[in-house]
Amino acid sequence: MDILSPFSFRNGVRSKNRVMLAPMTNSQSHEDGTLSDDELRWLTMRADGGFGIVMTCAAHVGKDGQGWAGELGVFDDSQIPGLTKIAKNSHDRGALAFAQIFHGGLRADEKVSGVRPWSANEADGGPRAATEEDIARVITQFGDAAVRAHEAGMDGVEIHGAHGYLLTQFLSPIENTRADSWGGSLENRARLVREVMRAVRSRVPKSFVVGVRLSAEDFGNAKGMDLDDSVTTGKWLADDGADFIHLSLWRAEFNSRKRPEEHVITAFKKALPSDVTIFAAGNIWTRADAEKLLELGADGVALGRSAIANPD
Repeated sequence: MDILSPFSFRNGVRSKNRVMLAPMTNSQSHEDGTLSDDELRWLTMRADGGFGIVMTCAAHVGKDGQGWAGELGVFDDSQIPGLTKIAKNSHDRGALAFAQIFHGGLRADEKVSGVRPWSANEADGGPRAATEEDIARVITQFGDAAVRAHEAGMDGVEIHGAHGYLLTQFLSPIENTRADSWGGSLENRARLVREVMRAVRSRVPKSFVVGVRLSAEDFGNAKGMDLDDSVTTGKWLADDGADFIHLSLWRAEFNSRKRPEEHVITAFKKALPSDVTIFAAGNIWTRADAEKLLELGADGVALGRSAIANPD
């Protein structure tokens, strides 16, 4: 399969090639979460360079979920004009425009947000435990963020369920030891990301692409992630309306840690419906690196560090 060949998501939205700009933090937005000219220029350069899909950095859906200073926001209507500029500049250059939407949870920065972080559980000197009101609010906030992206003319959103942010914290059997319906079994731990997916999917038309990024295995801040649990979660999310699953692998050239004889992409490919797109990211530097992942079953790749080095 040619990495530069076009493909379509299951809702019919077409990308001119199989290369997506990975969502990357660059701390270039304004204090109020609105887009800066510098950040717009950075994203536009990648559209100019030929990326089929241009994705924003992680953009917080609520002020209490802000992870760092200079972060793009999707929590207020005042941020829609910036998203509109990203969409227009991308479309003018033949690229799709996606927003990655997230909440930092325990990784939110109180010094920036002015609000004590919250997560699945309370920690000494750290986050407080989420209340039912917190959970209901953040589900609504994800839906509101997707609506803003759609109103701005963007083509889709990626729900950030990776890298140890809020949704990963609930998925983690290490960071989520709740005894209620939001913790314990995988079904309960996956409930939040599934409710977010359902809320987003119900608020935007079918023609708007919705996907989720997952950390398939334990690595870095994604503590306790298990391959089989992640595959099951991916299947559930596909049932809930996900058009794509984006696997953040860090070192995509390596097989699974749990099953060294099998690649993570292969495990997901066998489990997901054939019309659900799989993206893979992680240490992809050459065309040969990318096309090897396509041979394993990925439909496209997301470039991060290599896209910093070369926007073309």
